[in-house]
Amino acid sequence: MNRVGQDFELTVDDVAHGGWCVGRHEDQVVFVRHALPGERVRVRVTEQTSRFMRGDAVEVLQASPDRVQAPCPAAGPGKCGGCDWQHAAPEAQRALKGKVVADQLRRIAGIDRRVEVEELPGTPDGLGWRTRVRFAVDSGGRAGLRRHRSHDIEPVERCLIAHPGVTELGVTDVTWEGVRDVEAVASAACADRAVVVTPTGARLDSLPELGTSSAVLRRFKGGRVQQVRGRRGVREKVDGREYRVSAGGFWQVHPAAAEVLTAAVLDALEPKPGETALDLYCGAGLFTGALAAAVGPEGRAMGVESGAEAVRDARYNLKDMEQVRVEQGDVAAQLREWADVRADVVVLDPPRAGAGAEVVRSLTGTRPRRVAYVSCDPATLARDLASFERADYRLVDLRAFDAFPMTHHVECLAVLEPVHPARRHREG
Repeated sequence: MNRVGQDFELTVDDVAHGGWCVGRHEDQVVFVRHALPGERVRVRVTEQTSRFMRGDAVEVLQASPDRVQAPCPAAGPGKCGGCDWQHAAPEAQRALKGKVVADQLRRIAGIDRRVEVEELPGTPDGLGWRTRVRFAVDSGGRAGLRRHRSHDIEPVERCLIAHPGVTELGVTDVTWEGVRDVEAVASAACADRAVVVTPTGARLDSLPELGTSSAVLRRFKGGRVQQVRGRRGVREKVDGREYRVSAGGFWQVHPAAAEVLTAAVLDALEPKPGETALDLYCGAGLFTGALAAAVGPEGRAMGVESGAEAVRDARYNLKDMEQVRVEQGDVAAQLREWADVRADVVVLDPPRAGAGAEVVRSLTGTRPRRVAYVSCDPATLARDLASFERADYRLVDLRAFDAFPMTHHVECLAVLEPVHPARRHREG
C-alpha cells in the first residue's frame, strides 16, 4: 500500500542520525522530521520504501517540554531544508546530537561512551554564525535555499543562521540572471566579503550590484574557481596568525570553531619541540601552522591536501616556517610515499566521507604516539574508529562541539593512542 501523502498519528520514540526522529506505525519504522522524542504528532508521509517510511510532523498533538517556536519563518514541513532543529531549545539540540554520536559509536564501532556536546562561544541563541552560505537560484533569478531532499527552492528574505557579513552582501535582495547558485562568504575576523557564482551557461554576463564591496569569483563545472574581481578569497585570523582562504575553499563556518578546534587538537596531541607532525587533509594549513609552531624549527610539520587552491593557500600562509612541508595529492598515496617517515603525532580532518581503512592502516603504520581525528560525521567517524581498533589503536578521549547550531551536524574530536606504545620505534 502506497502511503505517500497520507497522514497518521505517531508517538516519537527516539532521535536518529541526520536530523530525524524515529517511531513505528503498524510495525514499520518511520523517520520523522520536525518532531522531538516523546512527542505525539500527526505525520504526513513523504517517502516510502519496503523497509521504512519518511515523513514530516505536520501537527504536534502532545509537545515535548524542549519544543520552542522556530525563529525562522522558512523552517518547517515542506520549507527550507537547511536547519533540522529550530523547533528545539539550544541545550536540547546539543543533547540530541550527543545521543546521535553515542548511538553511532555503539552501533558501528562497538564503543560505549556518553557524549556531551560543547557549546561554542558567541552564539547562545544558535543564530548568526554561518560564514559561508550557498544559495540556489530559481528560474526567475531569485536566490533561496533548497527544500529538504529536494531540488525545489524555498525563497528566503534572510537566512537567520547566516553570519551578519553574509547578510550584508544582500544576495537575496537582487536578481541573478543566468546564474545557477551563489555562495556568499564572509570572514569571521576581517571585513572581507566574497561571492562565488556558478553560471548556467558558458558565459558569465553582467552581475547585480551588491550591498557592500566584495570579491567576485566564478565557479566552473568540476569545481575550479576563477577570480573575476577583488581578492581571491578572504582572510581569517587564529592565534595571531593570518590565513588566506580561497573563496571556494574549506574553512570552519562557525566563527569560533577554528580557534576552539586548534586549541583542542594541541591539547590532545601535546606536540613537543623536535617532533614530526603530520596534518592530513590540511586545507589552508590551520592545524599545520599550529603544529609547526609547537614542534619548532628543529621539528617537522608535514601537510597533505588534494585541492590545488588549498595547497597554494597553505604554502602561502606558512611560507615563513621552514619546518613546514605541504604536498598536494591523495592522502592514501602520499602516506605510501612517506612509508619511511616516523610520525610522532598526527591530525586528520577528512571530508564527510571520512578517511577510510587504507588511510587508517597507512597512518598507524608510522606508529604515532597520538592521533587526533576531527570529524563532521559521526557515522564515518565510528567506521574509521573501528579500523583504528583493528590496527591496535584505542580511543582515549572524545569531545564534541556544536559548530553547526540549528542543524543536525556536529564536530567531533577523537583522540587515539597505540594499545602497545612500547612497540613504536623512531627513525634513525
